[in-house]
Amino acid sequence: MAAVVAFVIARIVPARRPRRWLWELLAALITTLILGVAATALDFGGWNEPDWRAGLFALAGALAVLGALRLVSRPSSGASPP
Repeated sequence: MAAVVAFVIARIVPARRPRRWLWELLAALITTLILGVAATALDFGGWNEPDWRAGLFALAGALAVLGALRLVSRPSSGASPP
């Protein structure tokens, strides 16, 4: 769920938005998967119950990765300058 929220927020922001949205979605999914496992290892709620801190941790990480991807990528031909 955090990956979808991060992806939607990133797609709303027009600065350096790529035309191909699939890469952003994959980056958000992979990041939230990795950070979700890390949050479990850090014992944000443990294995048996979902915890809001783990979701927030994954969301913040996915937003950071999507922002970093936009910073290092070349702007597409129709993108507006930041």
